[in-house]
Amino acid sequence: MVDRNFDDIAEKFSHNIYGTTKGQLRQAILWQDLDAFLATQPATLRVLDAGGGEGQTATRFAERGHDVVLCDVSAEMIARAKTLAQEKGVSDNMHFVQSAAQDMAQHLESPVDLILFHAVLEWVTDPHTVLKALWDCLRPGGTLSLMFYNANGLLMRNMFVGNFEYVLQGMKKNKRKTLSPDNPLQPEQVYHWLEQIGWQITGKTGVRVFHDYLRDKHKQRDGFDDLLTLETRYCRQEPFISLGRYIHVTAFKPQSQG
Repeated sequence: MVDRNFDDIAEKFSHNIYGTTKGQLRQAILWQDLDAFLATQPATLRVLDAGGGEGQTATRFAERGHDVVLCDVSAEMIARAKTLAQEKGVSDNMHFVQSAAQDMAQHLESPVDLILFHAVLEWVTDPHTVLKALWDCLRPGGTLSLMFYNANGLLMRNMFVGNFEYVLQGMKKNKRKTLSPDNPLQPEQVYHWLEQIGWQITGKTGVRVFHDYLRDKHKQRDGFDDLLTLETRYCRQEPFISLGRYIHVTAFKPQSQG
């Protein structure tokens, strides 16, 4: 098995993720967390966006004056990210590397202050090894922003729509060229990996804790503002964190391991 490369479905990914309310809501909730984090940080950070895709998040950091390295295994995604950076006028603040996240330590002159690893962990074949590799890319005192696809949310969504046979069969993915992630992750397993490596978890947020469960899909768009208000109200408390379609975790790398 090899890690997923999106060269073959880049356009589908762009349209079905970033062009939908689920993508807009994901970005809105994520940036609430990121803005709160950045308010406590120096004006300029060195940022690695590992598996950064089309660069929506990376270019936003660059627009704020941060120095950003974006890596992705997909040449098509790198090309799209470069185009976006040019359109936003932030190419001078960005560097692009076609590489798997787990190989990025060799491409960095020094460890970075912040690693973004969003919606990638569920696509790799060995998540624990990737998280260990990212540890080496981050300076002591730095922060990891990790967003992963939640197996609990996948289960709940399929039960809501009555896919009982699919759930009974273990919810195994049977088509490669879909946007459904290859390896949904159990939150407690991810938290354990992080703590085992040495990170201290500082925050957890459920992403899309209500959106995907709405019976009336028109309300996802027509009632988006109210939906965002309610997602914001509940997404950082249980049981809603553990029911989000994604979970965003921030984790701190201590200055000393002693």
